[in-house]
Amino acid sequence: MRDIDNLKKDFENFKTNGNYCTDGGCESEQEDLKDYPTYTDALFAKIVAPHKSGIYISRWDIKEIAKVAGDDMAIHPRKRMFELLMKFTTTKENMQLVLDAISAHFNEKIDVYKELQEAYPASAAIFEDKIVKANKTMDSFPGIITEYFDY
Repeated sequence: MRDIDNLKKDFENFKTNGNYCTDGGCESEQEDLKDYPTYTDALFAKIVAPHKSGIYISRWDIKEIAKVAGDDMAIHPRKRMFELLMKFTTTKENMQLVLDAISAHFNEKIDVYKELQEAYPASAAIFEDKIVKANKTMDSFPGIITEYFDY
């Protein structure tokens, strides 16, 4: 009988406040998640965001990176695909394979940017900024391995 009373109380609280938590615990859990993003979210923001890394990584690029690293995945939204890719990196070796595949992808894009710089010298500064960001991102990859696996 006590469980039914608690259920009724929770339901009334939900109808009244739009909140099913009677003890306020749910609100603090949501705030904690906003303050402390997951490691995958941090990597997504650092690697996949073109304004940070200088390189746009499409869903098909993530699929190809996964394939080169030894994983296979279906097409999903980019963030979901990156999360799946990070689930593949449960070992140091797999993480290294993924980071190597991302580096290879970045280097291919850098080569394209350099060709565009030569073909269109007036746009060289734009592409130089992207190249610098991509190289800076790739330089951080050893630190990712150390931070994530060598604790």
